[in-house]
Amino acid sequence: MCEWGETVSVNVKIPADLSHTKTERWKETEIDRCIASIVRSLQEGGVDMRASCCGHGNTAGRILLQDGRTILILRDC
Repeated sequence: MCEWGETVSVNVKIPADLSHTKTERWKETEIDRCIASIVRSLQEGGVDMRASCCGHGNTAGRILLQDGRTILILRDC
């Protein structure tokens, strides 16, 4: 996992309930470098997300999906 602050810009869909405009919109935002390719692929595949964090080596990474499910990202042991 990457250190806090190691990010890559990814174009992500912001759900209406999380948007200051109260409408769904796309935004270029900073995503943790080590999971950016996963987030980008999910977005390109039409998977709606609410949040993501790699855990920065302290916890498992997580991608929170709009439908309430969570994708856990575990380190290799």
